[in-house]
Amino acid sequence: MAEKIGRNDWLWVMVQNPGQAETIVGMHDEKGAISFIPMFREKDAALQCFLNLPRKAGKKYEAQAIIYEDLLRHAAENRFLLYLLDEDGKILKKVDPVQEK
Repeated sequence: MAEKIGRNDWLWVMVQNPGQAETIVGMHDEKGAISFIPMFREKDAALQCFLNLPRKAGKKYEAQAIIYEDLLRHAAENRFLLYLLDEDGKILKKVDPVQEK
């Protein structure tokens, strides 16, 4: 998992309720012990992978780009790890935002 991410790189995340009280989508592992935000290098990868991830019924979702530095700060403040995923949901890199600061 040697994937390099620069602090000024743009990454893609999924956002719930875009435009109104929007929140970055976080997830939990199978055991519910680990909370993480899935992030992607490309918008198409985010959209393709998100089709297979659990979603809340009746909620609107949208892929949005965010600067990695801002995502690190958000994840640290909300106690989430960051997982860089590919379009199939394979984990390319795990990031603890507290250690990245």
